[in-house]
Amino acid sequence: MARPLDTLPKAHLHLHFTGSMRHSTLLELAREQGIHLPDALVEDWPPKLRATDERGWFRFQRLYDIARSVLRREDDVHRLLREAAQDEATEGSRWLEIQVDPSGYAQRFGGLTATLELVLDAAERAAAAAGIGIGVVVAANRTRHPLDAKTLARLATQYTGDGVVGFGLSNDERRGRARDFDGAFRIAKRAGLLAVPHGGELSGAASVAECVDDLGADRVGHGIRAAESARLMDRLADREITCEVCPTSNVGLGVAHAAEEVPVRRLFEAGVPIALGADDPLLFGARLLPQYELARDVYGFTDPELAELARQSIRASAAPDAHRKELLSAVDNWLTQPS
Repeated sequence: MARPLDTLPKAHLHLHFTGSMRHSTLLELAREQGIHLPDALVEDWPPKLRATDERGWFRFQRLYDIARSVLRREDDVHRLLREAAQDEATEGSRWLEIQVDPSGYAQRFGGLTATLELVLDAAERAAAAAGIGIGVVVAANRTRHPLDAKTLARLATQYTGDGVVGFGLSNDERRGRARDFDGAFRIAKRAGLLAVPHGGELSGAASVAECVDDLGADRVGHGIRAAESARLMDRLADREITCEVCPTSNVGLGVAHAAEEVPVRRLFEAGVPIALGADDPLLFGARLLPQYELARDVYGFTDPELAELARQSIRASAAPDAHRKELLSAVDNWLTQPS
């Protein structure tokens, strides 16, 4: 018998705010508010997606925006984070970093600052109730102007030490070069925030390199295309830059045709630190635990290797030192359990 993966302590470092919503909650909120959902979010859920062409990405973004539209009340935000924290605890995740772009909710909740403060308050309450730690990553949208990113970076720095732990850059990397956002990342890094831009998902290894060279990335969201360059993998390994790999998402968006094609094993054996993530469970139908199940069942990770994956996620997190040490010790204890 293999050791149970839901008791393996781990950190979840790649989860988007709206995308963390339970499907049942989406349906309930839409019904309460009289919002019509497309079949792809109801009978045909999880939707069949393919974002490797412009039309496919537009459809993914449209479904995401529809889902976001059900979050209309402050209570909805609290519920989303409360349920996300409960789901994390159930799957053995003891530290969560959830990524949000306040711009997408600012008009509804009184502006950028009020939105971020709402999310931070909801995250703090959810963490306490579920018995886990939660940090918030403020993310800019690479399809918008770099000046908007600077505004968000300045906002994020005001809450360094008060719940905000990192600054990210998301959306279609084919529509915005990482280097165009270097000013925003300089602001964030000067304040001590982790730099966690997306790269190497829909674009190749050069996109990952740009995140590292121009944005000073501490972690790279996805980053799987780094496997196309042995030299780049060596750099990531040497500098201990973690790739937040989301296998189910990669398959769901057509980046890989099947889970077997996601280069988790290749990155791991090259020494690249990995933090498995779920990305947007609301659209891909799987949370964090199934990513570890893929590591065991598809990529052939042994229990000691799975424990090392969990350690890598914890080391790459912004969890306080004492909490990080406690989690690493708990991983060691998991390995001592009889299999």
